[in-house]
Amino acid sequence: MSILFQTASSIVAGTGSFGTVAGHIRSQLGPVKRALLVTSPSIRRNGLAEALRVQLDNAGIASALLEDDIRPEPEAGDIEAMHAKLGGEAFDVYIGLGGGSVLDATKLLAALAKNDKPLTSMLGIDNIENDGVPTVLIPTTSGTGSEVTPNAIVTIPERQLKIGIVSRRLYPKLAVLDPELTLTLPKAVTAATGMDAFTHALESFIGRKANPISDMFALESIRLISGSIVEAYENGSSIAARSAMLYGSAYGGMALAASGTAAVHALAYPLGGRFGIAHGVANAMLLPHVMEAQLGAVAGRFTLVAEAIRQGTGAATGRSNDEGAEAEWALARIAEWTQWVGIPQNLAEYGVTEADLPSLAEGASQVKRLMDNNPKAFSLGELEQIYRKLLPAAGI
Repeated sequence: MSILFQTASSIVAGTGSFGTVAGHIRSQLGPVKRALLVTSPSIRRNGLAEALRVQLDNAGIASALLEDDIRPEPEAGDIEAMHAKLGGEAFDVYIGLGGGSVLDATKLLAALAKNDKPLTSMLGIDNIENDGVPTVLIPTTSGTGSEVTPNAIVTIPERQLKIGIVSRRLYPKLAVLDPELTLTLPKAVTAATGMDAFTHALESFIGRKANPISDMFALESIRLISGSIVEAYENGSSIAARSAMLYGSAYGGMALAASGTAAVHALAYPLGGRFGIAHGVANAMLLPHVMEAQLGAVAGRFTLVAEAIRQGTGAATGRSNDEGAEAEWALARIAEWTQWVGIPQNLAEYGVTEADLPSLAEGASQVKRLMDNNPKAFSLGELEQIYRKLLPAAGI
């Protein structure tokens, strides 16, 4: 079996690395004269956007600001409207500064700049014809790993689904990982994005396309996030916990790029597309229940997951030689985290009812790219039952 591994062309990481962005753009991208900075109002208000523009100006790089209130997993029409705002203005580099949706939007805007076609024609795998404008991605959350992946997620309202655009042309030229940018993340965002990153790593590890390269990144991501998510949630000013979460997120993204996600993400997409549930929250809600439903198919792999969790959390005792027992131990830890960090446990809070389950299951089943990578083939009835686990009012 041959394995193709790709990620960002260059990665700069470490506390204070945000202050080196302009210099690295100069050294990595050559003669850059004009940059477009894509960000959100919250990033502008906290001063990061202006600090970066000053840094660029001092390096002789003129910049323009595209500031939109980018919703989580923005609609395709949102991205095209942002593209239209630019009026064909040319830039040498697009810089994304923000959470996963900002980074995804930046990648797609860069692609639209060099591909005269509707965004919906790019849905799926390898449907972007030309390289886009080079991108530099700077995450301010620890969750999507978008800064190192070829993926971007958009919502298609008419299909009530979130759908991925996956192309090697979406890899950035430079990713900058500075944990200081995540120190002020609210607890809810820390929880949702952190569990999203953990889901990327776990699904990449148990998926059908898992391979030695994706395994390496996935297990390290699991180890780092296991040992830091509760600390980052409870003590957001801990630079050690924030660093582990940010690097764990990036490693999870690298694992995802080499292997891909599976049923958890497929089940999450219709929840986001139809009920507006944030992607990280939907993944975190579903993760324990999807894994429980297929534990028999993944127990052998889960023993390695359990060992990575033990290494991360320092849980040195209680090991079992029985792979089923180890798998159940790991699953129990994951379920504990989702509750500890305040992940909602009831879909009814978002307006989901028993009557919605058949259509949700049908929508999830249509995300073939992810379902085909899942180790267990789920029937529609089994998918409904997974959703039903998150409707406690139904008496399950």
